[in-house]
Amino acid sequence: MTTLPLDLAWLNGATPAEAAAALDGLYEHSPWIVEAGVARRPAGGFRSLAGFKHSMVQAVAEAPREARLALVRAHPELAGKAAIAGELTAESTGEQARAGLNQCTPEEFARVQALNAAYNARFGWPFVMAVRGPRGLGLHRREIIAAMERRLAGHPEVELAEALRHIHRIAEIRLNDKFGVVPTEGQRVWDWAEELAADSDPGYQEQGQLTVTYLTDAHRAAAARLAGWMRETGFDEVGIDAVGNVVGVYHGSDPAAPRLLTGSHYDTVRNGGKYDGRLGILVPMACVRALKAAGRRLPCGLEVVGFAEEEGQRYKATFLGSGALTGHFDPAWLDQQDADGITMRDAMRQAGLPATLDAIAALARDPARYRGFVEVHIEQGPVLNELGLPLGVVTSINGSVRCVGEVIGMASHAGTTPMDRRRDAATAVAELALFLERRAAAQPDLVGTMGLLAVPNGSINVVPGRCRFSLDIRATTDAVRDACVADVRAELAAICERRGVSWTLEETLRAAAAPSDPAWQARWEAAVAAAGLPVFRMPSGAGHDAMKLHEVMPQAMLFVRGENAGISHNPLESTTCDDMQLAVDAFRTLLDELAA
Repeated sequence: MTTLPLDLAWLNGATPAEAAAALDGLYEHSPWIVEAGVARRPAGGFRSLAGFKHSMVQAVAEAPREARLALVRAHPELAGKAAIAGELTAESTGEQARAGLNQCTPEEFARVQALNAAYNARFGWPFVMAVRGPRGLGLHRREIIAAMERRLAGHPEVELAEALRHIHRIAEIRLNDKFGVVPTEGQRVWDWAEELAADSDPGYQEQGQLTVTYLTDAHRAAAARLAGWMRETGFDEVGIDAVGNVVGVYHGSDPAAPRLLTGSHYDTVRNGGKYDGRLGILVPMACVRALKAAGRRLPCGLEVVGFAEEEGQRYKATFLGSGALTGHFDPAWLDQQDADGITMRDAMRQAGLPATLDAIAALARDPARYRGFVEVHIEQGPVLNELGLPLGVVTSINGSVRCVGEVIGMASHAGTTPMDRRRDAATAVAELALFLERRAAAQPDLVGTMGLLAVPNGSINVVPGRCRFSLDIRATTDAVRDACVADVRAELAAICERRGVSWTLEETLRAAAAPSDPAWQARWEAAVAAAGLPVFRMPSGAGHDAMKLHEVMPQAMLFVRGENAGISHNPLESTTCDDMQLAVDAFRTLLDELAA
């Protein structure tokens, strides 16, 4: 009989059969997964429990489809007949009880039963959810019911992948319990993110939505929280600068040594998520807390910045916070007005900031005083989620071009205009959208989006005479991006010539690609490997503060997996405390390498 809790040395010495016996119940009625995971053990053994978890994820991913379906079908319905009859495994019984599913009101119970039946009828397997949640404490019944309602509308293949993701999360929590592992720092980061999300702009707060735009009361409250936490965790200097950036410095043992700069933004999009940007502030804060608790100093100082603005939501001033540090604050921004007619200058004054160009210009950092900039960020995409990988190393932040355009044809009667005599602006744009899709899909690391389509004054019985549209084209290199832009422009001209319509196209944004600095990327790769995980390299399709800092100093990024298919800029944006723990561990390893 194996004594619990277990440890890594035991795991690396156990046979597949011994491990399956000791870890019985990890995957519901599926001991083959543990056996297959142990059989994948590398020659030197697993370097971490995370490595073993990933080996089991890989084993499931490579199993035949029928085996994956059998795994999902081995799970009981939530608050179903087996639960009522007391026929669940001990693990499932405890998890459902922790979520309060044994305390449903009659109305909740009836709703869960109806959803269970509808879900099973649609997909052919039971609804599976890790009811202990991303934090591991247990979700509320209303969260579970809301998830059931949302996922009932999903595509079968997407829903199968989501069920398997939840199954792996269930196994992760159970494995932690068996090994006595508590992701303490990950839980701390999780709790900070939850508390920081308590502040939201009016009109959104009342609906339970998170929106924090530049220099609103919620924005200033978030800045105050961050500054307070920085002081509590042990930063030597903490302040809020002339554009609202929250800046914390943890001194190194050598005052003359160039600092390491890190951080991300704390503003959000409207009705956004809790981790976009904010994770990159909280992870290094956790590392400083640990350094302070250990009485330890790095050779160089660590400067953590919560950038006040990156999203461009209240004012059209994207990367305002990081731009101030690079000396690229546009003076014209001060005279911009928000939707209520309040200029940025007045908003700054109301927030107690000086609102002068001299004060803002003084924020520019001397690149010679910094070793570089690193940023931790939630991936904001599905790649890591699909691969079952908690961390990814960013190779480059995509360069982007944005345009707005319009096709002008002739509005005419939908019933009396023959098909061969129409000058339909909307179908011309639709043809361009399909070309963009094909062109971007034909080349790796290139994406193209037509996010806005509008027929001004359109009517159901009128051939569209005008159609407005947008283009967003991104790639890991500027040359690949620009070639796509040129091809799309040429195709637009050809389509319009053939259809007898005219067009306009105006470029509204051009941002250069930001390849990661090789040395800093290598440090992130070493940190991921030290966590016992495969090193996965990937580009970033989204823009980040790192691409602004890239203009003046070396930069590199670490991505953290997102839940819910990696969705971001959305209330469903999420990650787990275990993945946050791995991000903290990786950041700590990077800092240790600097001290070596």
